Amino acid sequence: MADDYSYPTDKYVLLGKVAKAHGLRGEVKIFSFSGQPENFCGYKEVILVNTTGNLSSAFAIEKFRVQGRTVIVKLDRVDSRGQAEEIEGMGVLLAKDLLPDTAEDEFYWYQYEGKLVFDQSGRSIGRVESLFNNGAQDIIVVKSGTEEILIPVTKSIIVKETAEELIVNPPPGLLDLKNEAGD
Repeated sequence: MADDYSYPTDKYVLLGKVAKAHGLRGEVKIFSFSGQPENFCGYKEVILVNTTGNLSSAFAIEKFRVQGRTVIVKLDRVDSRGQAEEIEGMGVLLAKDLLPDTAEDEFYWYQYEGKLVFDQSGRSIGRVESLFNNGAQDIIVVKSGTEEILIPVTKSIIVKETAEELIVNPPPGLLDLKNEAGD
């Protein structure tokens, strides 16, 4: 996410960025930050945000089609190439209350961001700063002082979750690597 967008993170999740106008009838190409542009099929409307934090009114998604890691979208009220060019570079937001429900073993990344992380003995490890996917699984990036600890998101490692905390059972040596690097 090269561009920083200022928006109420308690209400919205950033889906992607309007990359460029597509065609002559107001379609836009949106780069999906999740890497799953097919998820747009579950969204009825989006909000756009510019780099200064100004939010648009809701745009209904009239139609879409996936093209690689992008999605070509036709938004209502965007009916010409000129109008599509005016929204290039804007962030694409979805209201969190419009996100589809997750299955029991699923989560949205934003739900983990900012949580405190403890091991099973109650020792503080740090706070979840961000997440990424390494191609095989999701990884939480835990900030501990000036150190970053990468912890895989698996059922055997993340053993308990509350609204504010994650309790982890890290494999032997995972946290020791951090301690050895600091010695």
